[in-house]
Amino acid sequence: MAETAPKPRMRGPARRALITAAALEIFASKGYHATSLGEIAAEAGVARTVLYDHFPSKRVLLLAVMQEQNAALVEYIGARITGSGAARERMRSTIDAYFSFARSRPSARRLLFDRTDEDDPEIRTVRQGIRESRTRAVVALLAGDIRTVGVEAREPIAEAMVELIITGLDGVAQWWERHPEMPQEMLVEGAMRLLWTGLGAAEGDAADAPDAE
Repeated sequence: MAETAPKPRMRGPARRALITAAALEIFASKGYHATSLGEIAAEAGVARTVLYDHFPSKRVLLLAVMQEQNAALVEYIGARITGSGAARERMRSTIDAYFSFARSRPSARRLLFDRTDEDDPEIRTVRQGIRESRTRAVVALLAGDIRTVGVEAREPIAEAMVELIITGLDGVAQWWERHPEMPQEMLVEGAMRLLWTGLGAAEGDAADAPDAE
């Protein structure tokens, strides 16, 4: 009888990726407190001792997953912000990219924006730091465009403006989860009308127009 060749041993980075992928899905669906490391290890298909080789605690694992997914989000939309084309088209492309991220990686979006029930001071501090770093990163990416409306990237109001954009788009993404029948292109168009054209644009155009004779 022929001997069965042993399965190749999985390398450390591959095992780590399995663990973080499993942790992302479970943390996003159940929350921090309701999730156990044993559950994550089972979902990842690794022994619990192997999980501890990479992450000494549940808190460390959660923080690693949040940082990993935040970096993925910034990279995902950053390429669109700094891409070629006029500012209007780059804005449209960036909005579309965020909605694509939300649709293709819903667990990542929920973990980064919805899951704030950890009730752990260290996690809250790190989560806030991740949010602030994300905002600063987007401010830096948008610096040239922000300057066109008379605001320098170093001014605090620049961060407030970017927070408005990020939280606004994520609010739309949350709404989209409840109304998945809405085509993505319609969401992009609606966001563009508000963020680029502005609610007062039509009124302003009318006010600036010469009076009819």
